[in-house]
Amino acid sequence: MLEGLKIIEMATYVAAPAAGGMLRDWGAEVIKIEPLTGCPMRKFFEGTKSTLEIKGNPIFGLDNRGKKGMTINTSDARGADIVRELIKEADVFLTNVRPTSLENAKLDYKSLTKINQKLIYCSLSGYGLEGEERDRPGFDIAAFWSRSGMAHLTQRKGEIPLPLRTASGDHITAISTVSGILAAVYERQRTGKGKVVESSLLRTGIYSIGTDMALQLRFGRVPSTKNRDQQINPIANFFKTKDNRWICLSPRAGGDWDFPKVARALKKEEWLEDENFNTHHSRRMNSTEFVSAMDEAFNLLTLEEWGERLDKEDLIWAPVQNLSEVSKDEQVLSTGAFVEIEDPECDEKYKSLASPVKFHDTDDGPKGPAPKLGEHNSEILSDIGFTKEEIQEMIKEGIIGKEV
Repeated sequence: MLEGLKIIEMATYVAAPAAGGMLRDWGAEVIKIEPLTGCPMRKFFEGTKSTLEIKGNPIFGLDNRGKKGMTINTSDARGADIVRELIKEADVFLTNVRPTSLENAKLDYKSLTKINQKLIYCSLSGYGLEGEERDRPGFDIAAFWSRSGMAHLTQRKGEIPLPLRTASGDHITAISTVSGILAAVYERQRTGKGKVVESSLLRTGIYSIGTDMALQLRFGRVPSTKNRDQQINPIANFFKTKDNRWICLSPRAGGDWDFPKVARALKKEEWLEDENFNTHHSRRMNSTEFVSAMDEAFNLLTLEEWGERLDKEDLIWAPVQNLSEVSKDEQVLSTGAFVEIEDPECDEKYKSLASPVKFHDTDDGPKGPAPKLGEHNSEILSDIGFTKEEIQEMIKEGIIGKEV
């Protein structure tokens, strides 16, 4: 789909590489520029203890498969010159390097647009390109999760904040970044001009809790996260089954629309006449009693049995699954959520994630393994006019790395 779109990615860790990885799956050419020591995610498993035999690096492979890899010392002016040479013919420059460092290397938008007026310059940072904190380093647990207010929203009164699972915010931010890049590509078809696309973990995190933030901005407050027996809508809850599984139940329109269906599924039609339970307001006022009654009912049948009853009433529900269960879920498999990828480190294929969008009648999957460190240095430098002798000299002088 995106064949002919050329992206220079100068980024480490997860969010920006994940954006580049999606675009590569969809057909774009992506040249990944790493420091001479490589992206830290290449070393994710170093120093960790595990009962599993670790072969390859599925984390690095997920976000970098199919890319061409280069190692360039951009703190050296000659290294930065190589990047500028690559950008002359590029469509997109994708980076998570801090703004001041890019300005010092003359790899900021103002400098690069002089050599490529059609360049789409995408900055993905922790806190954005403006303001006093634009150069503050930021991982997703800090900028996306904590600073955005998301961690506080999920925290019940008196409890400690919950941590964020590895790179969850990074991958959500990658999706928003890809959207911005492709919108700019579409606009360029009309105007012939590039522009800056600015994405940040902080802004994406705030947008991710948009419903709550909209309430805060309009009314100056937002409901807190409460215990399950104190919910505003106590039907919208988690319930434990006879076989110790959890079900997520999510009724439509405040609960009154679906309440008769819930009562029928639970064989509790008498609740329809019970003044303590038969309206949204009464259930909220008697939430502890209502949730206790729901718990008692759900404890009578297994997950499978409840699934049949809830489906019969066309209710919105889902099992709470662990990742092992997700990996074998037939409906998950039918969405095409998983693909096979290669890993040159272990010389075998294994299952990994597909990109979050499925395109029908299109090759939207992996385009090869993640590159080895500096794997394509000679190939790419030769393509832009460097001789073998010049390339060897740059390796000796520490401007580019050796090919692994």
